[in-house]
Amino acid sequence: MTTIASQIYQQLADEIAKGVMVPGQKLEEKTIAEKFGVSRTPVREAMRELGARGLIEMNPRRGGIVARIDIEQMADMLEAECEIEASCGRLAAQRMTAMEREQLYELHRLYADCVANQDIDGCRDINRKFHDAICRGAHNQTIAAMAVDLRARLAPFRQHQSGPADIRLQQSLDEHQKIVDAIRANDAAGAYAALSEHNARLSAGVMRRFTAEAAK
Repeated sequence: MTTIASQIYQQLADEIAKGVMVPGQKLEEKTIAEKFGVSRTPVREAMRELGARGLIEMNPRRGGIVARIDIEQMADMLEAECEIEASCGRLAAQRMTAMEREQLYELHRLYADCVANQDIDGCRDINRKFHDAICRGAHNQTIAAMAVDLRARLAPFRQHQSGPADIRLQQSLDEHQKIVDAIRANDAAGAYAALSEHNARLSAGVMRRFTAEAAK
């Protein structure tokens, strides 16, 4: 992609991930081009990349829509994410450098600050960086790319968790602590288990909400 197309792609992907654009919402080339003050060419490039990553469904001549998936697809993707990211955690515990482990701990500390301040946007940003750091720390580009792509694909569906925010954020913080402790201790089995439990809990919440909305 050109630099302009990459910038457009990144902003649109971020808006999808943050729930600014919701599943089923239309994306029209003309509207997006006017928004960014560019021609349609870089917009098409950006949208092709969004389509390749499964974030939007392309519609010839009409642009695309933010991707929608059914219950079976959702369950399948969540299960895959749990397994793949847990594998990243296991490998990270074995392969992360000392500097990478300390960087992960620093992200955990920043997340704790955001939780203390009830900074939900900050928590969301640091959480993404925390999980990305674990995937990179696996030092397996194929597995890491699969995990990051799945997280990006599922991000729009994770935005509205049920329950009080302070309780949810504290629970995630406690689970992150177990993950960090296991990775810093080179405990591969512990890191796998901690990430599996963390993602399984979050996935169950997504499925409950997704199923309830599908039934409406």
